[in-house]
Amino acid sequence: MFEIKVSGLTCGGCVKSVTNAIKELDSKAVVNVDLNSQIINIASDHKKDEIILSIEDAGFSVLEFKETN
Repeated sequence: MFEIKVSGLTCGGCVKSVTNAIKELDSKAVVNVDLNSQIINIASDHKKDEIILSIEDAGFSVLEFKETN
């Protein structure tokens, strides 16, 4: 499980964009986005670098990345 702080999430469209980007990488991922705190919680078996790249390719900046269990 990953907790990712990002910048650039400003609306529901942004939430959909970042969720779709992660789901394209891992269709089985569980993605929860908190728009107010700009924190994304992800349950995925993919590597950290792949997840970060998918978020950045969607146009968002990753500020902090934590692995949680």
